[in-house]
Amino acid sequence: MEKRIGVIGGSGLYEMDGLTVLDEMRLETPFGDPSDAFVIGELDDRPVAFLSRHGRGHTFSPSNVPYRANVYGFRLLGVRNLFSVSAVGSLREAIAPLQFVVPDQFVDRTHNRMTTFFDEGVVAHVGFADPICARLADLLATAAETVGVEVHRGGTYVCIEGPQFSTRAESNLYRSWGMDVVGMTNLTEAKLAREAGIGYATLAMVCDYDCWHEEHADVTAELAIANLGKSVDNAQRVLREAINNLPADAPSSCEAAIASAIMTSPDNFPPALRRRLALLLEPDNGAQG
Repeated sequence: MEKRIGVIGGSGLYEMDGLTVLDEMRLETPFGDPSDAFVIGELDDRPVAFLSRHGRGHTFSPSNVPYRANVYGFRLLGVRNLFSVSAVGSLREAIAPLQFVVPDQFVDRTHNRMTTFFDEGVVAHVGFADPICARLADLLATAAETVGVEVHRGGTYVCIEGPQFSTRAESNLYRSWGMDVVGMTNLTEAKLAREAGIGYATLAMVCDYDCWHEEHADVTAELAIANLGKSVDNAQRVLREAINNLPADAPSSCEAAIASAIMTSPDNFPPALRRRLALLLEPDNGAQG
């Protein structure tokens, strides 16, 4: 059976041409409940699983999104390739609102999140020099070019804690560091996806110029939501094209990432923790649904 392809983003992504919804599944994980039910379906006959990152109705703030449960849930469903869609602010003149960016690097400015599955008795140091799956990123960028959406290949996404937007001083600091876009969620997902052996790439929808640009209004929730709404149709078109061009049964680019990352001797694994992590430690575990 072909492995499901995962998509995480806003609930509006479910409403795309070619998608047949077959089921909604609420999963229980050792890391709590995911943000919402997973929408299980077929997109042009490709098996897919969608999840609303913040929950339908946007009930989880960036700090409180159940990131571990979300990523574990995708793995439980057999997902090995995950496309993320999210709103960002631009830190570059050339990256304008309503354009897309497919970043290839992250910088972490969060401070209030659990970013690993391996704690409380098992230590793992997973390689993360290149945090984005290059194959998935190329599929997204090529899909955007194919459907006629202006896209920037590569760039660095600085992930801030939120839920507040940046101060003007912070925005200018990030620009001085060479950052390209600013957001609040994707790096945490990327770290956990790497540990779970899931390839991950971001389609970043530019909604504003943050608060550094003297000729444009400072970012507000109202401005971000308005421009996000204008970009959803394009995001759906890009995703559909990218998913259709991902080879069937394409393995994850980081499927074995955790195998050489665990520092703790198996003899020292607490039994309860071994059971909790079994899905992530055994690559051939089957999928639900």
